[in-house]
Amino acid sequence: MPWSTNDYPPSMKNLKPRVRKKAVEIANALLEENYEEGRAIATATAKAQEWDENHPEDKE
Repeated sequence: MPWSTNDYPPSMKNLKPRVRKKAVEIANALLEENYEEGRAIATATAKAQEWDENHPEDKE
């Protein structure tokens, strides 16, 4: 089931909006690669937080 910025897993509710957006994007891509939902969420959250650290907002 693909997620959106308005409909995302409960575990993503406390993420910053830009991190949540990236996590949703990554999670949806992982689901298309047949990842199990829980694994996709966990991996996407970790990767999105890593992305946020490496791409500060002031550089956008």
